[in-house]
Amino acid sequence: MRRTVAILLFDEVEVLDFAGPFEVFAVTDALNDKKMFDVQTVAENPGVIRACNGLQVVPNHTFATLPPPNVFVVPGGWGTRPLLQRPSLIEWIRQKSSKSEITASVCTGSLLLGKAGLLAGLSATTHFRAFPLLRELAPTAEVVEDRRFLDHGHLITSAGISAGIDMSLHLVARLHGAETAQRTADQMEYHWRNDNGLVR
Repeated sequence: MRRTVAILLFDEVEVLDFAGPFEVFAVTDALNDKKMFDVQTVAENPGVIRACNGLQVVPNHTFATLPPPNVFVVPGGWGTRPLLQRPSLIEWIRQKSSKSEITASVCTGSLLLGKAGLLAGLSATTHFRAFPLLRELAPTAEVVEDRRFLDHGHLITSAGISAGIDMSLHLVARLHGAETAQRTADQMEYHWRNDNGLVR
């Protein structure tokens, strides 16, 4: 089955938070005859998204046109802070997560998952500077400070920025085997930390 991967975009999204997973899933698909991942970006409304440091991106879909995703990726960045005050957007994240096979956050994307109540009773991680805010937003979650990512099956969180690449390779390995993930890492010339997320 070729899974649809939907990556949420918003103003002031951290570039590597979304571009890292995009590259992992897209490269995996390209190396495997376009049979594994259909990677799409989505924003609430049509038009240009202005990411951190001025990068401009045009998403593939709006909330209204997005096909049902199998893998739903929520990146972070300073743009997450105003989104925390948007109940309709938080509810959209909750609904998309409930219908996806896997929901994955990168960096402070976990703040949005926490606000949506998706981390209740789970262990989770985020960018190290956001540990206190994650504890505030998800008071029943165990915030873990020494892991690159934490996988609960349906829901996975990763630490800051580059950790999203390790998490995405982990998901490739989980869904299609470690050899497939290693081929992707080799193609990217990325030194994959295939160590269950432990920070050394």
